[in-house]
Amino acid sequence: MKSSLEKATFGGGCFWCTEAIFKELKGVDRVVPGYIGGDAPGRPTYREVCSGLTGHAEAIEVHFKPAVISYNDILTIFMTTHDPTTLNRQGADVGTQYRSAIFYHSPEQKEIAEIVIKELGAFFDDKIVTEITEASTFYEAEDNHHDYYNKNKQQGYCNAVISPKLTKFRKVYASFLK
Repeated sequence: MKSSLEKATFGGGCFWCTEAIFKELKGVDRVVPGYIGGDAPGRPTYREVCSGLTGHAEAIEVHFKPAVISYNDILTIFMTTHDPTTLNRQGADVGTQYRSAIFYHSPEQKEIAEIVIKELGAFFDDKIVTEITEASTFYEAEDNHHDYYNKNKQQGYCNAVISPKLTKFRKVYASFLK
């Protein structure tokens, strides 16, 4: 029998933004911020990942119920709530740690990611540069990065970057919200 929860892992710039978005979706059980895709030895820290020297991306691990929300829908939401056309950058955040990436957990997820990127390509002026890579070890971020937006809404970055992104997301994806 197939597990009632599946996992999707994405890097879409700052994990505070992506976590805030995915926490609001029906069928999402939990969202974990962390680091993936690097080659530095040992468990990376936020400071190390931000240096750009570990090769890791800031990412989120989304645990979801495919009976409620499909991987295809999760991917579409991911691809349309960040800029998948900028290499190693999201807004003012620059470096490989902010790259657009899909870390797949099965051959089916890889295939769906390739299809979604191909389909969405026509809706962007520039070429999609999102990497599709097999998931490696995911390192959970330090506790102070969990639920960051909800705990720090008045902080400058949250106010200027995350709040407007959430407002737009809530309008476009209202039918998917909890």
